[in-house]
Amino acid sequence: MSNYDASNIQILEGLEAVRKRPGMYIGSTGARGLHHLVWEIVDNSIDEALGGYASNITLELLEDDVIRVTDDGRGIPVDLHPKTKRPAVETILTTLHSGGKFDGKSYKVSGGLHGVGASVVNALSEWYLVEIHRDDKSYQQRYERGVPVTDVTVVGESNHTGTVVTFKADHLVFTETIVYDYEILRNRIQQLAFLNKGIKITITDRRGATPIENTYLYEGGIVEYVEFLNAGKGKVNHDIVYMDKEVEGITLEIALQYNDSYATNLYSFANNIPTHEGGMHEDGFKMALTRILNKYANENNMLKKDDSFLGEDTREGLTAIISLKHPNPQFEGQTKTKLGNPEVRQITSQVVGEGLERYLLETPNDAKLIVDKCLMASRARLAAKKAREATRRKSPLDALGFASKLADCRSKDPQISEIYIVEGDSAGGSAKQGRESEYQAILPLRGKVLNVEKARLDKILNNKEILSLIQALGTGIGDEFDAEKARYHKVVIMTDADIDGAHIRTLLLTFFFRYMKPLIDLGYVYIAQPPLYKVQQGKRVEYVYTDDQLAKVLSEMNGRPNIQRYKGLGEMNPEQLWETTMDPEFRTLLQVSLSDAMDADQVFSMLMGEEVEPRKAFIQENAIYANNIDA
Repeated sequence: MSNYDASNIQILEGLEAVRKRPGMYIGSTGARGLHHLVWEIVDNSIDEALGGYASNITLELLEDDVIRVTDDGRGIPVDLHPKTKRPAVETILTTLHSGGKFDGKSYKVSGGLHGVGASVVNALSEWYLVEIHRDDKSYQQRYERGVPVTDVTVVGESNHTGTVVTFKADHLVFTETIVYDYEILRNRIQQLAFLNKGIKITITDRRGATPIENTYLYEGGIVEYVEFLNAGKGKVNHDIVYMDKEVEGITLEIALQYNDSYATNLYSFANNIPTHEGGMHEDGFKMALTRILNKYANENNMLKKDDSFLGEDTREGLTAIISLKHPNPQFEGQTKTKLGNPEVRQITSQVVGEGLERYLLETPNDAKLIVDKCLMASRARLAAKKAREATRRKSPLDALGFASKLADCRSKDPQISEIYIVEGDSAGGSAKQGRESEYQAILPLRGKVLNVEKARLDKILNNKEILSLIQALGTGIGDEFDAEKARYHKVVIMTDADIDGAHIRTLLLTFFFRYMKPLIDLGYVYIAQPPLYKVQQGKRVEYVYTDDQLAKVLSEMNGRPNIQRYKGLGEMNPEQLWETTMDPEFRTLLQVSLSDAMDADQVFSMLMGEEVEPRKAFIQENAIYANNIDA
């Protein structure tokens, strides 16, 4: 037995702990963690702006993926800290849990999910340069991997105040990638501008030959956010309902508007952090919304006796933003994105109750339209109740005629089981013969799937193809979705490599996004990549998946090989389908993921919804990027 005594106990000084276990502080050392570095610095500037000390923030992506964040706030203090006897800026950048956000005086509220801030960014950067403008002087200090390599030095005079942070993420830590995705950064910057009205935020990408720049400033704040999210959708109530209140240092803002779609888009935030798992502010909102709409409908004799709306009736077609600023937020849940402060539920319920009741009384025409929308949702719910029963059978084989459609796998272990959703019976036949029946199930779908963006739940549940899909997966849908009941942990969409195949794939993704979104969040949904060509020369056979790959293969072959263009999966025999698209050893599967649910919602609404003009504009703007389109 080896010695285990005091000498084995390791004490990690300062920022060593961060470099030793970076995932503990920023979530991961992949792309998500890399982008998290940017938000820690931007959040500091936002906090200055929330306190009323800054109004302009700039985020720049410089050459070699260097990040620079500039604000016109007060500038980080540079005088000596009483405890460390070092400049305050150095203490902040070299000590965990230090800064001006803990005394409750310097900042009203602060963002930042982990509260780790600039010191962690400093620790995980190859180099980090801070430039401070205050007291008519310009100061600078440089760090390398968290260690100061210069003192805080006066480098000139200054006629303004603010902080400039420039850093390069450490490739020794972020081994997967150190390349930033402009769209991820731009989306979040726009979101922050919506959530913090009156703050001007600019993002510029200077990595290419021509800079890309977007500037966001929303004086209307979350009211403009709802307008943005509802663009291209038919509006039910003309005016956006806006409510705000400050109670004991807690600021609450809510904006909502109904549209003529059937989806609910409720987004909540606490101190600018998206609370994906909801929490007390969402609970209070939902309770008050249902209570007030029931009260109004009853008082105006719009409901039959003993009838009442359920929560889901009052949220159909709703777009709402809940933005809470709390001096001491308590985050809980698996991913720390659920707000747990109990006092928030009562505050939210009261604000929504008073604000919505006043709006309904003051705008009776809009009130009637909203109640009518809820009534239609209520009737559709009751009609869907009967149809829904068909989706709750203990086994998918219980449904009449269903057993012949689904070629199930023998395995009952969902972790290794896969289901291929295949377009058409001929492809289904090849897939059934070519599959590994121990763990691969095949579900052929006939024709185009119903576009769920344009249909209510009762119609959806009467569609045979959708019904087959729901029964096969076993999870239920919508509010009743239960991931524990998933019969397969790989749901593979396998359609032809042509326009019709792409359309069917989009229709299926629309269904999963609207009614089985956790399936995507869990990473269970995949898209198969069948080959476009079979190239044969003598005994050599190559399956080719792109036109670029085809050119490369042809350049390697002498003579004139035989090229077969696959128009559909049905053209492949079972062995070819297995070898190219279904064999786990050689296949290529694209995992479907959601980086931004709001962005996805807008795209699905625009591409699959009723409004033609936004779709037309999108096609015109993006036509230059389209290729490989079959005539």
